[in-house]
Amino acid sequence: MNKPIGYWIKRLDAALEGHLDATLARLRLSRRQWQTLNVLAESPLSPGQLEGILNPLWGSDKRLRENELAALVGHGLIIMIDDRITLSESGHAKYLEAQRIVEESRKDLSMGIGIDEYAMALSVLERMTLNAERLAR
Repeated sequence: MNKPIGYWIKRLDAALEGHLDATLARLRLSRRQWQTLNVLAESPLSPGQLEGILNPLWGSDKRLRENELAALVGHGLIIMIDDRITLSESGHAKYLEAQRIVEESRKDLSMGIGIDEYAMALSVLERMTLNAERLAR
């Protein structure tokens, strides 16, 4: 099929989101909750820092962000310590479980794609994104 790159990017994005949503649903997590756990697994963050990291992934919908964070708090997966949001013990366990199934999923998704091919694809997409952002200014 001779389709433009935008077609394939949108189609891939939709397929990846659908697959990840189905994968994470097995753990009763949304994709956004997983992203939050994944970010907080690296280190505790202030609410402002967490928002800054998640905004590019989630957009600026504050209600959505508040609902997703409230769900994580309600399930006891994240807590506040010294004005920083961090994973609770059960949050860390849920993160490790999710990380395992997401990694299995990534292996399945990249089946038949070599490490060099994958790295090249990322490099090309990054450069095209930076070019498009520069030209949009």
